[in-house]
Amino acid sequence: MRYILYICCLFLVSCSVHKQVYMFTSFHEPASDGLRLLYSYDGYKWTDVGRTFVKPEVGSGVMRDPSIAKGADGEYHLVWTSGWNKDKGFGYAHSNDLVHWSKPEFIPVMENDSNVVNVWAPEVFFDEENNQFIIVWASTIPFRFPKGLEDENNNQRLYYTVTKDFKTFSPSKLYLDPQFSVIDAEIVKRAPKDYVLVLKDNTRPMRNIKVAFGNSPLGPWNNISAPFTKNFTEGPSVAHVGKDWLIYFDSYGDKKYEAVKTTDFIRFDSAAVSVPEGHKHGTIFMTSKKELKKLLNEK
Repeated sequence: MRYILYICCLFLVSCSVHKQVYMFTSFHEPASDGLRLLYSYDGYKWTDVGRTFVKPEVGSGVMRDPSIAKGADGEYHLVWTSGWNKDKGFGYAHSNDLVHWSKPEFIPVMENDSNVVNVWAPEVFFDEENNQFIIVWASTIPFRFPKGLEDENNNQRLYYTVTKDFKTFSPSKLYLDPQFSVIDAEIVKRAPKDYVLVLKDNTRPMRNIKVAFGNSPLGPWNNISAPFTKNFTEGPSVAHVGKDWLIYFDSYGDKKYEAVKTTDFIRFDSAAVSVPEGHKHGTIFMTSKKELKKLLNEK
């Protein structure tokens, strides 16, 4: 009897997994068209939905680095870079089906510091244990930190805010100062009190991707690794596929998207993936096949 119950449980888990599909947020240069979405049934081969959503009408009027997280209520929350510089916040919109979106808003997270140069690549993470969203981005505040190899206007550090409803936000605070210019951070939860931060070391002339480890999505982050990508790579995005973690990244020096796979974020192997031409920095999340079908059929 116990064996039969075990088989039934495996069957139910299998059915649940196969009802899920991977989604990848995306944009195309010059970043004026809005949100693009890719989908994949296996996490390796991606197809473009073939249309755009959320016209970028806030900030400087572009949408770069779109990031989506789903809350406990089933609502999807989207944040994005709204401008290269002078924008002291990021764009925001929400949807319950990925098709119909709210009117874009501008969230001015760094408006209290007149010296802020930019707000880049906001990444939204749903902290389910505390029922809150953590948003991490990169900003430069000239002469705030020791100068590295880059210009003061590109000496980036990571900052964050926390919200439960995207109406009120905690004061923006420093998230990570690794003693080098850092951008493009993504939080990965492996288990309770077991988190990985994937980040881009923006130091000239290398510019490559590393990981750090912590027991909370708010850090502190320790044991920053050596780079596991070549130089001129950015925009890491992570998908959990079977026993592997796939880390996608924009190899902009070679003008293509690539990925590595790992089971422990210590050893990395190349992964054969297929990403549509023109795809740029986004994040990966899960949705249902039912929602994907609506997304593909709705005009």
